[in-house]
Amino acid sequence: MAISFRLPADAAERVAFAYSPLLELVLSLHVLTEPKHHPLQQPWVRQMRALPAPLRREIRAFAFAYRSYFPGFLLPEPGGEYPSLEEELARLRRLPDQALRAGFTQHLDAGAPPPSGPGGPALERAARHEPRRFLARFATMVRQYWQEAFQAEWERLEPQLSAAVSQAGQVIASEGLFGFLARFVGEVRTDRRAGIFWLDREHQHEVPIGPDGMLVLAPSIYLWPHVRVNCEAPGPLALAFPAQTLARAAQPPLPPGDLLAILKALASDTRLRALQAIAEQPRTTQELAPLLNLTEAATSAHLRALTRAGILRAQRHGYYVLYHINPDRLHALTGSLPGYIYSP
Repeated sequence: MAISFRLPADAAERVAFAYSPLLELVLSLHVLTEPKHHPLQQPWVRQMRALPAPLRREIRAFAFAYRSYFPGFLLPEPGGEYPSLEEELARLRRLPDQALRAGFTQHLDAGAPPPSGPGGPALERAARHEPRRFLARFATMVRQYWQEAFQAEWERLEPQLSAAVSQAGQVIASEGLFGFLARFVGEVRTDRRAGIFWLDREHQHEVPIGPDGMLVLAPSIYLWPHVRVNCEAPGPLALAFPAQTLARAAQPPLPPGDLLAILKALASDTRLRALQAIAEQPRTTQELAPLLNLTEAATSAHLRALTRAGILRAQRHGYYVLYHINPDRLHALTGSLPGYIYSP
């Protein structure tokens, strides 16, 4: 199953960039509730141990709202200026009760763990039956966290997010929207010819972006290594992605031997075409052979070379072996090659 977005021919013109302190703040709260999934954010996790104990309890109490899912209406809107925290909270207050209730409880209905702690049941009842009261308490927690810690953090992050918007715009201008989306291989799959991109998720949903529609691209520092999408109102159609500066920082330089092995493996038109086909979807030797106009034996030899270099990983499915691209290996190459050439 997947969430797929179908784009019009002028896809690049149907894009808006946005970021907001509320989105980044909530994503940082997700990091605090799932620290083992975010190795790059361990300094922040350690720093937040100094938060007042009552605030830490509130963050844990609301964790069901951002641990594995967060409401789509937390994503910034495509129009207007870049909002402040208070402007974003005011926007939430203008949402109807039904939208608030659905946003804060949809994941509970899908089987997510309920709120824990002594006040957990009461908090869930408020989310379901008194969404205004729930939102008021949520906003109070957000403001306290902002004042205690995140306002200073936002001053550090905002220039990075602004730079990520500029970088993403440059990529789209030179490579098109699908060239930009292809950088998130492993999370986002694309079919440029069909004009769609999709993410494997637990439910099936196709989202057409019409001639008057808009897709919000929202960079984030705290999102890495994930990509998040929103495909339903009241939030905007949106894709939140890890800021490229952080993604590059996460990739250690390759040793010279590994770098040479990757370059040798890529120095073949046939292997590059094989990688293009596998980037569309994982494939077997039997699928690739006719696409490359090769025998299965010759195709297998090329796939072994790419696997030895770490560019592909093989996964057995019964009788067949399915080949996947290893995106970390390709991302590491982009930083390691210039670093090696220009190193003193």
